[in-house]
Amino acid sequence: MDSADSSPATHSARDAVGLAERAPPDVVRHAPPGPASAPEAGPAVRAGRGFPSALRIGGRVQGIDGLRTLAVGLVMVYHLKPGLLPGGALGVDVFFTISGFVITRLLLAEFARTGDIAMRAFYWRRWLRLVPALLTVCVLCAVLAFATPLPGFDGAWPSITLTAVFLVNIVRAAQPGLYSSDTALLGHTWSLGVEEQFYLLWPPLLLLLLRRVGRRAVVLCTAVLCVLPVLWRYELWSPTSAHRIYNGTDTRADQLLIGALLAVVVAGLHAQDSRLIALRLWSGRLAWPALALLAVIVWQVPMTGASAWTKPWYTIGFLVSALLSATVLAALDLQPGTWLSRALSLAPLVWIGRNLSYGLYLWHYPLGRLLSDIGVDNGLLPATVAASFAAATASHYLLEKPLTRRRRPHPAAT
Repeated sequence: MDSADSSPATHSARDAVGLAERAPPDVVRHAPPGPASAPEAGPAVRAGRGFPSALRIGGRVQGIDGLRTLAVGLVMVYHLKPGLLPGGALGVDVFFTISGFVITRLLLAEFARTGDIAMRAFYWRRWLRLVPALLTVCVLCAVLAFATPLPGFDGAWPSITLTAVFLVNIVRAAQPGLYSSDTALLGHTWSLGVEEQFYLLWPPLLLLLLRRVGRRAVVLCTAVLCVLPVLWRYELWSPTSAHRIYNGTDTRADQLLIGALLAVVVAGLHAQDSRLIALRLWSGRLAWPALALLAVIVWQVPMTGASAWTKPWYTIGFLVSALLSATVLAALDLQPGTWLSRALSLAPLVWIGRNLSYGLYLWHYPLGRLLSDIGVDNGLLPATVAASFAAATASHYLLEKPLTRRRRPHPAAT
C-alpha cells in the first residue's frame, strides 16, 4: 500500500478462513475449525500439522480492520497536507506489517487443514482483489492525460505503465536525487510494488519450509529472514542511497516478515501454552505504549525528503516501526476484549478498513492532483478525502465486490 494491504480473499482457505486482503483482511479468532480436506485427517488434523492455533482461524479481527483505517488516514493526510503529520508515511509501514501477519496466518491455516497451499488459487485471488481496481485508476488517469491539458497529468504515461505492472518502486529506488516525473502521478503505488514482489517469493518459500522442516525451524528461519534486510540496509546506507533503501523490496521486506513471524509464532502454540499466555499478557500491556510511540513518530519524525535521510531511521528505524506495529497487532488478535481492541472495532472504522482502505489508498493521490489542477487550493484535504470516499465506495460496490464474489478456479495440484 498500501498498502494496502492492503489483497486477495483466499478461497480454498475462504471456506473456513476468508482470505481477502484489500490491504490484507484479518481474522476473528476462535471460530471452530473447518473440515480437513487432506485424506489422512486425524485428531484436529494432527494438531494442525504443527500449527495447532492455525486451525482456529475463522474470519477477521475487527480491531485490525480499524487499525487499517487509521493507517490509510495517516497516509492521506501526509500526502495532501504533509505539514500536519510529518511522519504520516508511517501508515505504509503499518500496512506492510499487517499484510505480512494476515497473509501468512491464512496460508498457515490452509496448510494446517490440508497439508498444502494452493499457489495458483492464491495468486488468482490476489490478482482479482487488487488488479482490476488498480487498472481502473490507471484508465481514468490515462483518459485525463489524453483528453485534458491538466498539468498534473501531462507526461503521465510512464507512471501509468509502471503502476500497471507494479514497478514504480524499482524505478524510484534507482533515482538518487529528486524523483523524476516518470513516477509522479501514481508515485504512491511504490508500496504496492513492494508487496507484490514480496508475495512472489514468500508464499512458495513458506510452503517449502513447512514441507521440509518442523515448526521451530520455520520460526527460526523467519526470524533470520527478518534480520537480513536490516544488515543489508547498513551495508547500503549513504544519504544518496535513501531512495534505494526506502523503495526496495529487499530493503523493506523485514516489515512484512515481522508480521509473518508473529503469525508463525502464534499459530504454532496451543491455546494453553504458557508462551502464548505470556505473549497475550505482554502484548496487552505493551500495546498502548507501542501505539503511543507510533503516534509520536507520526507527529514528530519526518521520513521522506533530504532532511529525513538519517542513518538511524533508514537502517534500524524501519524494523523498530514494524516491531511496534506487531505489538499492537498481537494485542488486537489475542486480546479482543481490551479497550484498545474495542476502540478500533467501532463499526465505522471496521467497515472502512475492511471495504474501502485499498480504494482510498489508490484514489486519493491522483484525485488530489486533479482537484489541485482545477483550482481547489483552500480545502484541498477535505475535498480530496470526500472525493476519495466516493470513488472508493463506487469501486467497492461496482467492481471489487462483484469480482470477488465470482466463483474461483479450483486450486492446481501441487
